Amino acid sequence: MLKNLSFKVILFGFIFTFFSSFGQSFFLGLFNSSIRETLSITHGQFGSIYASATLLSSFILIWFGKKIDDISISKFAFLVIILLAFSCFFFSKISSITFLFIAILLMRFSGQGMMSHTATTTISRYFTKSRGKALSTSWFGLSTAEFILPVLIIYLLTLYDWRSIWITISIVIVIFLPLSSFLLIKNLRLDSRETFNKKNASNQNIRDWKRIEVIKDYRFYIICANMLAMPWIATGTFVYQSFILESKNWGPFVIAQSFMIYSIMSVITLFISGYLIDKFTSRKILIYMNIPLLLSTIVIIYFNHPFTAFVFLGLIGISNGLANVLGSSTWAEIYGVKHIGSIKALTTALMVFATAFGTAFFGVLIDRGYSIEQIAIISGIYIFISLVLLYIVKSKINPIKI
Repeated sequence: MLKNLSFKVILFGFIFTFFSSFGQSFFLGLFNSSIRETLSITHGQFGSIYASATLLSSFILIWFGKKIDDISISKFAFLVIILLAFSCFFFSKISSITFLFIAILLMRFSGQGMMSHTATTTISRYFTKSRGKALSTSWFGLSTAEFILPVLIIYLLTLYDWRSIWITISIVIVIFLPLSSFLLIKNLRLDSRETFNKKNASNQNIRDWKRIEVIKDYRFYIICANMLAMPWIATGTFVYQSFILESKNWGPFVIAQSFMIYSIMSVITLFISGYLIDKFTSRKILIYMNIPLLLSTIVIIYFNHPFTAFVFLGLIGISNGLANVLGSSTWAEIYGVKHIGSIKALTTALMVFATAFGTAFFGVLIDRGYSIEQIAIISGIYIFISLVLLYIVKSKINPIKI
């Protein structure tokens, strides 16, 4: 029964991360041209609206996300599902810049924010000794969506109006998600936990921090500095990939083809990281998370050959695979799981904020005439400083035993 429940919780996480894709940048970006054509707006206007809506969604998430600690996960998941379905339907009704702002706000909040928050918080709370593998398996849902949906949506856009696609998505959500979620987590309580043997029991008796205590802990900010590097740098890279192509004089399909390497490396690292975390702990793996990301900035600074794009995005993919799992397991490992929903609401909001920051920051630098090499230098300096700070305090990043 317990093993069966563990499987159901992982499957629940997989499904929720898959459906979170509807609010992710890679998916919304597929409708960029259609929406701009409908509203007659420029790239810059779309980017500004996207960044500001994403920023606002991060603030709402801090308040709403903490409720996952107070009500049953089945009720919370149902509310998130209804919100996602409504958001997708509302997206199909975009007819003005105001509606576009609200639609993106809803999608970023419900999809990228609440769907992924619900999945990772549920798994982080339930699992202990196999938390790393459970999180890596659940995040494979998003990787699956990243692999399947772009090709599918591009094909469907040649056959149907973009509004019809969003209406269909909302219908699929209403039909599939409530029933599947109920069947998977109807027996899951807030105090449900993975069983562990007595040999490992001593490792579970750690202090449970409240969010107000966490934000007073200096270690939290040093870890966050490392955690947020991937969201803002990767998002900036993805949103302004056309700028990179022009700067490096690469062909129009180089970045698109390189994304295959990004996805492959991300998935491989995702699974490997789960086993490494369960064996060595998140705290010991964390220091290595952004090293590939740092190397990617060096690659883009010094090399111009088209093959560079494959190495560049491959390295980002490795850091992405590590970040997806460490972004959830680390907080539960250090601060306990009793208030993990409240803590994860804050960290997820910061991650969403970082994606908005990356879009805006890269845009400002590009408009001011910075080259891609100069932007990479700035990004690399940030990563290096955050790594040095983490290295200095790494021996102090331990949970408090009780």
